[in-house]
Amino acid sequence: MADIILHHYPASPFAEKIRVGLGLKNLAWKSVVIPMVMPKPDLLPLTGGYRKTPVMQIGADIYCDTQLILRELERRHPSPTFYPDGTAGLADAFAFWAEKFMFSPAVGVAFALGGADGRFDDAFKADRAKFSGRDFDVAKMKAALPKLLDQLRAHLAHLDAMLADGRSFLLGDSPGLADLAPYHCLWFIAQNAGADAPPLKDLPRLRDWMARVAAIGHGEPGELDAKAALEIAKDATPETKSSTDAADPEGRRPGAMVSVVPDDTGRDPVTGELVASSAQEIAIRRNDPLVGEVMVHFPRAGFIVSTAK
Repeated sequence: MADIILHHYPASPFAEKIRVGLGLKNLAWKSVVIPMVMPKPDLLPLTGGYRKTPVMQIGADIYCDTQLILRELERRHPSPTFYPDGTAGLADAFAFWAEKFMFSPAVGVAFALGGADGRFDDAFKADRAKFSGRDFDVAKMKAALPKLLDQLRAHLAHLDAMLADGRSFLLGDSPGLADLAPYHCLWFIAQNAGADAPPLKDLPRLRDWMARVAAIGHGEPGELDAKAALEIAKDATPETKSSTDAADPEGRRPGAMVSVVPDDTGRDPVTGELVASSAQEIAIRRNDPLVGEVMVHFPRAGFIVSTAK
């Protein structure tokens, strides 16, 4: 079986979600460290323009977005599961809520309290402004801090209440996907502003839960050069087989040229030939001189699929 290759950088909160997921499954994997900002010359040949972090590569199959990466890891390595005690579905919905509604105020709090104005240069600020579609203005973040804390505190109160009965993890006594999604948001606050930053300082149960999740670790990472990852893709053949989604609302079929773009930030479209799709996933075939034929996979939730012009 081809190696799991994770394209990421250490400070990325979404990458931390996947790193802990790899630890939960006790997996060995290869680490390719990519730049925090554009350009990303050794990543875009694989993805076709998708720039978000992280990206998982297995041979010539490229998986974008953490919800899909975790789903693929579960398919390939079902034990130990991300869904202990039959929590599939519930955990996926819970994770989608955490990322869509907790992540933004958590990042704002982390930057406002963590001295972002002195730690990030103009290139980073310009990159994140283009990525998000709004200015990276730490002064505005600091001014908005009371509102950000107000929103984040409400979300964290839900998590804290889930732990009130003494359970070790959010959905029971075993860790799973439901822990990974909110954890990476709070990990980012702790990394930038400290584990005792508000509102974490007033939530000891939540801090103890964070320590239990952190103790899972990152599995068995090993370093890999970015150019070597490109060669691995070039020497491999995509595993994905053609399949038709009979219930596709727009009647798309394999062979159609489509464009896939995130619905929130980093809206760089990826264009290719539709090969396989379902209610949860779409896979498109691309060719690039540096990697040859690759299959790029996206989740359906959170992404917009359009007919390519």
